[in-house]
Amino acid sequence: MNAPDLVLTGGRVRTLDPARPHASAIAIADGMIVAVGSDAEVRELAGPRTEVIDLRGAAVVPGLSDSHTHCLPSEVVPGGLDLTEARTLDDIRAGVAAEAERVGPDGWILGWGLDYNAFSETGIHGALLEEAAGGRPALLRFMDFHTALATPRALELAGVDGPRAFDEHAEVVCVDGRPTGELREAGAMALVQAAVPPPTEEQRYAEAVDTLRRLTAAGLTATHLMDGSLETLDLLRRLEAAGDLRMRIVAPFWIKPETPREQWEALATHRFERGRRWRAGVAKFFIDGVIDSGTAWLYEPDSEGEGTEPFWPDPARYREAVAFFAGHGFQCVTHACGDRGVREALDAYRDAPTWPGVHHRIEHIETLQPQDLPRFAAEGVIASMQMQHMMWLEPDRSDNWSRRLGDDRCDRAFQARALLDSGATLTLGSDWPVARYDPREGMAAARLRRPPGMRDRAPYDDQALTAEEALRGYTTWPARTVGHADVQGRIAPGFWGDVTVFATDPVECDADDLVAVPVLATVVDGEVVHRDPSL
Repeated sequence: MNAPDLVLTGGRVRTLDPARPHASAIAIADGMIVAVGSDAEVRELAGPRTEVIDLRGAAVVPGLSDSHTHCLPSEVVPGGLDLTEARTLDDIRAGVAAEAERVGPDGWILGWGLDYNAFSETGIHGALLEEAAGGRPALLRFMDFHTALATPRALELAGVDGPRAFDEHAEVVCVDGRPTGELREAGAMALVQAAVPPPTEEQRYAEAVDTLRRLTAAGLTATHLMDGSLETLDLLRRLEAAGDLRMRIVAPFWIKPETPREQWEALATHRFERGRRWRAGVAKFFIDGVIDSGTAWLYEPDSEGEGTEPFWPDPARYREAVAFFAGHGFQCVTHACGDRGVREALDAYRDAPTWPGVHHRIEHIETLQPQDLPRFAAEGVIASMQMQHMMWLEPDRSDNWSRRLGDDRCDRAFQARALLDSGATLTLGSDWPVARYDPREGMAAARLRRPPGMRDRAPYDDQALTAEEALRGYTTWPARTVGHADVQGRIAPGFWGDVTVFATDPVECDADDLVAVPVLATVVDGEVVHRDPSL
């Protein structure tokens, strides 16, 4: 065996490998773990060119994976002003006014992270931000990226002056035939986005590099991307060729209701496209929208009389698309927040062709019918959930999401514990930029069922995971989800050289304190892609 490229010693290594649960040192050669053991056992493998890092008692876990992000520039993530901390309408106006100064008199104000609850008293109207924008056009996405708010000037520039018809379940919300500025779902948002001057390719590339740097600094070594195209694969190739692909990425093709059959055929030929740190082979669908705006697909209407329509106007075509891509060996991924959406996805997967080793998955699963819960384990469907979304929910159920659903469906909210106990494969992620990408926050939220740090606040319910389960939700379970369980998610010889180094073991740390635990190093493919100056 050649001398390793990297040796880590003096650590408290939690391997998640049953054969050797704990160790103090790791050796990595050619991107693969070649030895795990004591300092003495591993140190003797080092050669003159081996980089040796003394961890001085730091905690090491398998490289963390986020199972659901939108981390590369796309039509879903336009960038701009981060409003995720703006809780009131005045907060939003202050942010918009500051951004107006930054972009200048001729610029567009773009942003994301709007909170539905900030508009509970006024309703959602673009005119509410007109003065703060100083007459500039503004297009702001809500925190779930399924609804946007456009100012009157933005609607004017986009030529949106009334209701429109769409191939998907989307809506330009109007009162007396005049747009309010509320745009529900991608088709409606795209009307105004088309009027925004697009970024250059170099700007998009620089944004991707910056985002990947921030994700790896938080300890992430991999992610499952949730919106993609052939252009996404081109970007991944460019990033990897330039040495800028700092993490592993599984990238899908986003299949929309209007995607023609001919394009299905063309995309299917790219099933096995891959690089060293990325691969394709996934098809992504939306069967519904979100509960907060009334576009999730429910069996019974929500409190506003909404939620009874699918995102695909013809669900039979969705089932046809799932069958096509499943039959070509793709893993199918379906966004389904509502209970009817979840069942329709389960039914589509049940009836689709099977492919060895491929397990389809459903994203979000914010509420579901009791009879559908055991189907995940029985039918081999993976439950992909984002516990950070629960941080917007109030234990007294006074928030917009809970009010819309009512107590009965709230009792079936984000059933991570029940799904796991049923034998289903569970995997965790953030849905960034809908929620913050920090995996420490994700693991804490899974354990607390409330925002970390709010010790005097009751959890939303009793569906919490244990500390080790939360870690597995970001390590071994994501690897199993994408068919990488034999090379990813554990620290063992023959596995990829991906590890995350914390100052404190996240399993032993109090959940409320976890977000503050420093990430000391992130190693991907044997490369140290992030290193704290203290290490």
